[in-house]
Amino acid sequence: MSDLIIRSAHIRTMAHDADAHTRPTAAAVVDGRIAWLGTDEDAAAWTGPRTHVIDAQGATLTPGLIDSHMHPVGGIEMTQGADLGGLVTLAQVRSALAEHARTLEAGDWLRGWNLDYKAFEGGEIRGDLFEDAAQGRPLLLLLFDVHTSVANEAALEAAGVDGSETFDDASEIVVDEYGRPTGKLQEMPAFHRVLRGAPGLHPAEAAHEVQRILSEAAAAGVTGTTVLDGRDWTVDVIRAAEALPGGLPVRLDVAMWHEPGDGDDLVAHRVGMLGVGGDRWRVRMIKMFLDGVIDAGTAWLHQPDAQGDSTGPFWKSLDRFAEVCRSYHDAGFQLTTHSCGDAGVAHAARVYEGLSDFVAGPARIEHLETLTDDDVALLSRTGTVASMQPLHMQWREPGNVDSWGARLGDERASNSWRTRDILQAGGRLALGSDWPVASLDARLGMAWARLRREPGNPSAPVFESEQRLTGEEALLGYTRWAAEALGDGHRGVIRPGATADLTLWAEDPVTADADELTQISVLMTTIDGKIVHNDPLVKGAAR
Repeated sequence: MSDLIIRSAHIRTMAHDADAHTRPTAAAVVDGRIAWLGTDEDAAAWTGPRTHVIDAQGATLTPGLIDSHMHPVGGIEMTQGADLGGLVTLAQVRSALAEHARTLEAGDWLRGWNLDYKAFEGGEIRGDLFEDAAQGRPLLLLLFDVHTSVANEAALEAAGVDGSETFDDASEIVVDEYGRPTGKLQEMPAFHRVLRGAPGLHPAEAAHEVQRILSEAAAAGVTGTTVLDGRDWTVDVIRAAEALPGGLPVRLDVAMWHEPGDGDDLVAHRVGMLGVGGDRWRVRMIKMFLDGVIDAGTAWLHQPDAQGDSTGPFWKSLDRFAEVCRSYHDAGFQLTTHSCGDAGVAHAARVYEGLSDFVAGPARIEHLETLTDDDVALLSRTGTVASMQPLHMQWREPGNVDSWGARLGDERASNSWRTRDILQAGGRLALGSDWPVASLDARLGMAWARLRREPGNPSAPVFESEQRLTGEEALLGYTRWAAEALGDGHRGVIRPGATADLTLWAEDPVTADADELTQISVLMTTIDGKIVHNDPLVKGAAR
C-alpha cells in the first residue's frame, strides 16, 4: 500500500506526454517514488492502514521546483553584515553602515552586501569613501553582483594585502598611480583574498544558516537546487547541515568550483570527490568562470563595451580551459561555465562541441545575459543548456542608463535574456535565482520570466516583451527543463516511477495572474514523499 496519497488535486504532471483531457486528481507515493496516478476513486484501492492521506481540496500539485543556480553555502559568507539593497547614494550607504556599526562588538569587521553601483554616483569605487562609518574598523562590502567588492585600509592590512598581489585569472586588487590599493577588489578571488583576514565562520555555525536559507526556499516550493560554487568548505558545511535535526530541506546537486590557476593536483583532488554525498546531496558537476560581469566591465563580449572594457576571457590560457573541460568531462563530471557575455558563451559552447558522450548530463552555461543570433543558433546546435535568471533584470532602467545597459548600449541590451528566442531555436532552457544575488523565491523568478518587469507593478518598464514566457514555460523552466538540465529523468515530472519531489499550491501557478504569483501560498513541499514544508491550514498535512 501507499506511504502517501494526495487526492482531490489539480495535478500538472509537466510530462512530455501529459494529456490535458485525462488529467489525474490523485497521486500515490511508495518508497519515495510516484507509484500510481489516477482518480480519487482509484485512490481508495491504494490506501492502507498506515497511508498518510492528504485532501488537497482542489489545490494544484506540480513537480517540486528546481532552482538551477544558487549559492546556499557561499552565500552565507557573502551576506554578512548590513543588507545595503535599495540604497542609491553614498549618504544612504554611510548612514546604514554607521547604524550597523553601532551593533558590533570590539574586533568585529564592518561588513555589508547587496551594494548597488549607483551608490557611487558615477565616481570611483574606493574604500576610503566609508572611513567615517567604519570608525577604524576593517570594512568589507560586496556589490550586488558579487563580482566587485570594496575594502578599507584596515581590512587590507588585516588580510596582508598591499597591492602587489597577482592572480592566475583576470581578478585584480585595484591600485592607484602610486601602486597603493584603492580598496576596489575586482572578481571573487580578490574578494576571497581579503576575506581570509576576517573572522571566519565555523562549518557548524554556517550549517544552521544554510538550513534556514534552504527552509525559506522550500517554503516557496523549491525541492532542489544546483550549488554553483563548491569548495571543500562547502562540502563540510553541507555535511554539518545534513546532520542537524531536520537535515537538508532541499536536495542539492553540487558543482565544485575550478579556478583558472588550479593545477592538475587540484583536478585530481576534485575527481576523487565525484559522487561524494548523502541522502539529499551529491557532488556531480564542475563550475568554471569564463568571464566576469557586464556591470563591472569584466564580461567577455564580441565587441568592447561602451567604455572599452569586457574585451577578453577570465582565463589567461584558453587552451588550459579546454584541457580542464576535457579532463573533468572524461572523469564523469557534468560541466557548466559562467559567462554573462556573448563571446564567452560562444567560446564555451564551441569547446563543449568538441566533447562527446555527455553521460553525466548536458553541458551548461550560466547567465547568458546578451546573445547574438549566431550565439542562439550555436546553443541549439550543440545542445548546450542555457541556465538563466530573468529576475536579474530588476536592476535595469529605461533608456539603458543603469550600469549594465550603459555599457552594452541599446542594440546589445535589446538582445538580453533571450529566453523566447532560445526556445524557438530548439534550444534548452533552465531557470534559477543566483541567490544571494537575487531573491530565492522561485515564484518571483517565474513572474519575471513571464512579465519581463517588476511583478505587482503594471506601470513598471517592460524589457524585451517579445522574450516573455508563458505560465507553463516558466513552470517548465523550474521543473522538467531544470531536471533535464541535470540529466535527471526522474525529477521535474509527476508520473509512475518519478521521484516524489512535489509542490502543492493554493492556486495554479500556470494560470494565475503573473503579478499575483508571488502571493500564491505554497501549501506543501515534499522530497521523496516526505514533507519538508507544510502550511498548517492544509488538511492532513500536519499529521
